[in-house]
Amino acid sequence: MNEFFQTLKTQRWDDHRYYHHSRINQSLHLISALSFLVSYGLVFVNPAWAALLAWCVSMTTRQAGHFFFEPRGYDHVNQATDEHKEEIKVGYNIRRKIILLAVWVALPAVLWVFPSLGGLIEPATDTRGFIEDVGMAWFCLGVTGLVFRVVQLWITQNLMQGLAWGFKIITDPFHDVLLYWKSPLYLLRGQLIDPMEHVHAPRPGLHG
Repeated sequence: MNEFFQTLKTQRWDDHRYYHHSRINQSLHLISALSFLVSYGLVFVNPAWAALLAWCVSMTTRQAGHFFFEPRGYDHVNQATDEHKEEIKVGYNIRRKIILLAVWVALPAVLWVFPSLGGLIEPATDTRGFIEDVGMAWFCLGVTGLVFRVVQLWITQNLMQGLAWGFKIITDPFHDVLLYWKSPLYLLRGQLIDPMEHVHAPRPGLHG
């Protein structure tokens, strides 16, 4: 268990110091985390609507922070190029995220053209039913994306890395609230980039 928690700690630390320099990105992660926590509670009541909230609010705010606000040039804090960070990233780098988001966008169109998915589900008869079918499709996509990457890390690296990353992703909303709750205050003070003064000794590691 010590190895698991050390791996988790390393992944979380590297994820923060490498990929969350922008205060806007951090603030959007706070919004995303709070939304995810609501969807976590909702999943026990209605998984489809939980997935709709998670994908349409939580994921869009989170990924918008990375795509539009996070600096993509040379990382002077950690002395690493963006290309190097993308190459060694344990989780979903930009290329993998684009593929995942493309599938997310395509699923409603697939359900519109094939409402029964070839007989796999009961086709929706009204708008609400269609929306809930989309939600369940997105719920399955989220679970599949998580499990797929865990298995992929197990094969390419080791099981510990995969399990630690999977646990990190599930618990990130709780961790992000603790980590970034002050970020909007820094934004109000005009600080757009976290100076990362707490990062003293950059070291190569595993990135979540």
